[in-house]
Amino acid sequence: MQEVGEILHLASSGRVIIRLSKPLKDGQIIVDNSGTKVAKVLEMIGPVDAPYASAIPLTNNIKRHVGRTVYIVEESPAIKPKRFRGRKR
Repeated sequence: MQEVGEILHLASSGRVIIRLSKPLKDGQIIVDNSGTKVAKVLEMIGPVDAPYASAIPLTNNIKRHVGRTVYIVEESPAIKPKRFRGRKR
């Protein structure tokens, strides 16, 4: 796991705001120190030298994670789309 930042707060829109130490890609999953999925990154906001991320919480009790350090698991390979097989004749 790689440390990526700290959860700052829960916004009024329901999204989690994370202060990042390095830029992330949209769609990456953020986990806590025990490996539990916490949030999914939707978009990067703020300046390039001090980025923030807006993420959707993946747990019911996200307030428990506010102020804690978060991590990403090593990037998974790109997901190949399923091919349409059609009807066999």
